[in-house]
Amino acid sequence: MTLPDRDSGREVSLRETRVRATDYLAAPFWPVRLAEELRQLGVGWRESAEICADAAWAARAAGRSVLGLLSPDEITAADLDPVIARTYRHLYLSALRYDFRCATLQASVEQLPSSAISELDCYSRALYTFALLGQSRPEGLALMEEVLAEAGDHAKTLHVLLHGLWLGHDLDQGAERLLALSARPAFGAGTDPIVLFRVAGALRRLGRYDEGLAAIDRALDLLPPGDITVHADLVRERSLIAAARDVHQHLSARAFGGTAA
Repeated sequence: MTLPDRDSGREVSLRETRVRATDYLAAPFWPVRLAEELRQLGVGWRESAEICADAAWAARAAGRSVLGLLSPDEITAADLDPVIARTYRHLYLSALRYDFRCATLQASVEQLPSSAISELDCYSRALYTFALLGQSRPEGLALMEEVLAEAGDHAKTLHVLLHGLWLGHDLDQGAERLLALSARPAFGAGTDPIVLFRVAGALRRLGRYDEGLAAIDRALDLLPPGDITVHADLVRERSLIAAARDVHQHLSARAFGGTAA
């Protein structure tokens, strides 16, 4: 007789929860239902991050953003079950990230009870780091290194940091840091269109236009069919790279012509 594999059973439960998380979006208080299910499963921060990030994105696309369902007071409450509190935090901060509300995200974390701040999980700290990086605040770079040391190759966490580096245009060596982060093993296959999109933007900032165009073209080719919103972002980036290359070539030609004359 072969006993069932507990780990396999847990993976099945987590996959089912990921699917149900999308179904919950039609419910009036879907974050509460999702939080309770994650509490019953006893998920860790990695599993919570993976489920909540996707749920927050799907809810935003469906016009059911968690920002309209949870209040800041619920995020900072001190008497919640730890798993439920973390679920609310992951959902709410992820929604702020997707809306590029960096200052509000930063403030939301800093308003948490001091005990909660001192015990923040790695993904929550990554989201806080995103808020700092997105505002080009240099302290975000030091915090990023701390998060990376704990996150390892957890792809969802690395995506948050990559997003912050992409958004923070005035960071010291921000583009170079983004390229280094994109080369980590978690992204090693080179088949993630969002990573390639971020890489293309960094290459544009570095003046490596042909490489940037190659990256964005690969991203477009890898994008799932019908992904209209992200497709528009990629096409816009391609236009920016092409325009920047044209300006660079025009200025180079003028400088060369002026010297020759």
